[in-house]
Amino acid sequence: MNPCFIDHIAITAPTLEAGAELINATLGVWPEQGGEHPAMGTFNLLLRLGESIYLEVIACDPDAAKPERPRWFALDDMKIDTPPKLTTWVARTEDIHSTIKNCSEPVGEIEPMSRGKINWLITIPENGSIPVNGGAPALIQWQTEPHPAMKLRDQGLTLIKLQIFHSEPEKLSIFLKSINFEGPVEILQGNESIIVAHIKTPQGIRKLHA
Repeated sequence: MNPCFIDHIAITAPTLEAGAELINATLGVWPEQGGEHPAMGTFNLLLRLGESIYLEVIACDPDAAKPERPRWFALDDMKIDTPPKLTTWVARTEDIHSTIKNCSEPVGEIEPMSRGKINWLITIPENGSIPVNGGAPALIQWQTEPHPAMKLRDQGLTLIKLQIFHSEPEKLSIFLKSINFEGPVEILQGNESIIVAHIKTPQGIRKLHA
C-alpha cells in the first residue's frame, strides 16, 4: 500500500479574518486568498508550509447556500464567538480507495470536492465530525497538479512536526499504522484531542495550537 503523508493542517474559525489574525499573531505573516467550496458552503485562506504542505484557515461562507448535509471539520458547531484554533489535519494518499479499505477506524465516505479549477477526493464522516475523537486526519487524493502548496508564496515557513494529544493514543497510533502513514507526527497522552504544530519561521520555531 502506498504511504500517506501530511498534506495540510486546518484552523477552523468563525470568520476568515479571525483565523488570519491568529496566524499573524503566532507566525508573523498573513495567509493568502484561497477560494470557495460550493459543496460544503465554506471558503478558506492558505499559507505555504513546504512544497507539498500548507496551512488552511477554513470557515463557513455567509454568502453560500448551506449544504443539506453537515459541513466538514465540525464547522456547524462553530459559533461567532468561538476562538479560531488548529482543529484537524489531512493526510495525502495516491490511492484513497485502497487506503480507506485498510483503515482501522471509520473515516467517512470518499467524496469529490473542488475549489475553482482544483479537484480532489476526500473522506468526510456523515455527521461532519473529525475521526477518532478528533485526532485522526481526513484522507485526501489530489486530482490536479501541481500540489496546491506550489502555487502559494514562499514566506519562509516550514512545518517541523505535529504533536497530537489524545485520550486514546494507542488507538490513534494503530490507525496511522493502518494507513501506512509516514511523517513527523508525535502522539501523546492527553485528556482531549489537541493538535500542536511546530513551525519554523524566520524568527524561530513557533507553536500553533488550540
